[in-house]
Amino acid sequence: MFTGIVEETGEVVGVDVTEAGRRLRIRHGFDAVEGGQSISVSGVCLTVEAHANDWFEVFLASETVAKTYLGMVEVGDAVNLERAMPADGRFDGHVVQGHVDGVATVEAVDRVGDDWWFEFALPPELGRYVVSKGSIALDGISLTVAERDSETVTVAIIPTTYDLTTLSAKEPGDPIHVEVDVIAKYVERLVGGDGDDPVYA
Repeated sequence: MFTGIVEETGEVVGVDVTEAGRRLRIRHGFDAVEGGQSISVSGVCLTVEAHANDWFEVFLASETVAKTYLGMVEVGDAVNLERAMPADGRFDGHVVQGHVDGVATVEAVDRVGDDWWFEFALPPELGRYVVSKGSIALDGISLTVAERDSETVTVAIIPTTYDLTTLSAKEPGDPIHVEVDVIAKYVERLVGGDGDDPVYA
């Protein structure tokens, strides 16, 4: 589990494409990384397969390539990084699983005073899980929904978040990973909103 509080941005320094999927080598600045460790890479929970002092490698299965934009990243691209939350750690963001629900598109980026306002076009099937002032994870960043309409969601980004994450490089038309608040999905399941499974008392 993650909190959506990005620790740093890493750099993709290697890409290896095979029939089974895609392997990324990412340079980082963490004190230590271990094999088998879970790391959120721009919001996607991935497992460390190999590592050295300043890099680690993760494998993207075909399912991950199909459902995220990590299949398009290249050497030199920046990615947001967060290690899994320790059991005794502070919980500063919201519950983020690292299970991307879809890919949104940046519609507009506007500077308002010292802040930045980002508007995203949501995949239609995710709209029902997003509410004004609710939580959403975008590229692994825990954010609060500032405005919501039938097709888009807007978030306000403070300077620290803008400077320390990949949002500073995003432009209209760029993709961004979306993970909706898992609590909304559990509520839907409990009340039978998905129409598939009965509600059990």
